[in-house]
Amino acid sequence: MAVSDWNLGEEGMCPQRLVLEHVTSRWGVLVLIALDERSHRFSELRRALGRVSEKMLTQTLQTLERDGLVHRDAKPVIPPRVDYSLTDLGREVGQQVRALAEWTERRLGDVQEARKTYDDARKTYDDARKTNRDARKTYDEARS
Repeated sequence: MAVSDWNLGEEGMCPQRLVLEHVTSRWGVLVLIALDERSHRFSELRRALGRVSEKMLTQTLQTLERDGLVHRDAKPVIPPRVDYSLTDLGREVGQQVRALAEWTERRLGDVQEARKTYDDARKTYDDARKTNRDARKTYDEARS
């Protein structure tokens, strides 16, 4: 599918783009990776993810559940117990997300090197532009 097929239409975001946004969101990725390892209770999942707020984790889980990626198992006991796990669809996308995360870990050094090269070139370019502006200003002042 071409990227142009993923453009916004009159009815808003196309379905593929919306699912991709849910799966690749900041917390969506981490939830899928954590649940790919095993099921978690809400508090376990929150601790595993780190700095996620309760509200954001709840929203992320509800979104992924609505998309059919996460299963919410609420047991009628006191105190209530709710476990979250991946559905078959969730496991499939979770493995894809994990592969991307592993690639990122393997290639982080290359990305950082590319960033440094870009930043150095950009600084050289910006410095040259500033020098040219200053020279032009000096020239214009001298002509006045």
